[in-house]
Amino acid sequence: MDSSVIADRRRLRRKLGFWRLAAVVLLVALGFALYRYTLGEGGTGRPHIAHVTISGLITDDDELLERLKKIETDDQVKAVVVSISSPGGTTYGGEKIFKAIRAIAARKPVVSDVRTLAASAGYMIATAGDTIVAGDSSITGSIGVIFQYPQIQPLLDKIGVSLQEIKSSPLKAEPSPFHDASEEAKTMIRNMVLDSYGWFVDLVADRRKLPREDVLKLADGTIYTGRQALKAKLIDTIGGENEIRAYLASRNVDKDLPMVDWDRKSNTPFLLAGAVSRLITILGYDDLAKGQDINAILPQKLLLDGLLSVWQVGRD
Repeated sequence: MDSSVIADRRRLRRKLGFWRLAAVVLLVALGFALYRYTLGEGGTGRPHIAHVTISGLITDDDELLERLKKIETDDQVKAVVVSISSPGGTTYGGEKIFKAIRAIAARKPVVSDVRTLAASAGYMIATAGDTIVAGDSSITGSIGVIFQYPQIQPLLDKIGVSLQEIKSSPLKAEPSPFHDASEEAKTMIRNMVLDSYGWFVDLVADRRKLPREDVLKLADGTIYTGRQALKAKLIDTIGGENEIRAYLASRNVDKDLPMVDWDRKSNTPFLLAGAVSRLITILGYDDLAKGQDINAILPQKLLLDGLLSVWQVGRD
């Protein structure tokens, strides 16, 4: 082959390689721009309604609290929908989330969307919204507080193990799993539970604009369907997205604004897929982007410390 032809082909390959590289750089730049445009600093760069899902057992969740704070201060967020699917959890965890949602509500409308279950601390969080929407068969209520501790002394007796202790005062480290609680210890824990319970009752009475005496009648641990909760004035509306949109429209929120999921940040290789999903939502094809987190429907067994406000079904 002629040397000039070979040289021409080499030059052509170099030019082609240059344009291929330029195309890759351009795609990366476009991808980054797409990511910044659709995700921004924790959310989208355009006006939208933020959607937050709170599911599973409620704990002191720093990541969720930080996300709620960003929603509060993001001027592109015009309203918030908090979907709740939780049997409850720690009273303190519910308190922190409740206060974070109330801080948002001071600046923009917030709707609490009760899904399958929002009981105990889950209902506590729901009361933080400006209005509560639930399904006919949603489960809610279970207003109350519980303190639990194991008792393993009978097992230790069977295997011939004993525990000796020396402590500074009778109520130190009480109640103990290694012996029956004294009446003084039971009184101490009962007073603590009742104090937290009174705080919970006052919170519901204030948020639902109900007399405290009426809330006390409802706050005996009873759970309610959405229909029952509506009659008891524990929720405001039976419905779903249409009712949520109607309420937000009454608060001067544009009904055509996209609803964008503010999910927990992911460090997986599928981050670009999340950006594309949000872009699809912004363009109005949100039905194509909807999906459920499999973790939200998996049973969760956690060791929880402190006072609990949780609805429990049966025992293992």
